[in-house]
Amino acid sequence: MATNIELNEKLLQKAMKLGKTKTKRETVQRALEEYVRHREQLEILSLFNSIEPDALTPDYDYKSQRKIS
Repeated sequence: MATNIELNEKLLQKAMKLGKTKTKRETVQRALEEYVRHREQLEILSLFNSIEPDALTPDYDYKSQRKIS
């Protein structure tokens, strides 16, 4: 999909240098992938401590899972 956008040239050049990318397209693509991955990780982190594992399965014995077979 072709899209025309105006980008901050200094920021783009810095990103190309840091990412060791050769083209603007590659740089923007990698930046978008990293952005999406980061935002997904933040969503996962926000779930921590929001679910009570004991409330879901009160008879679950986590210590038995730690034993080496």
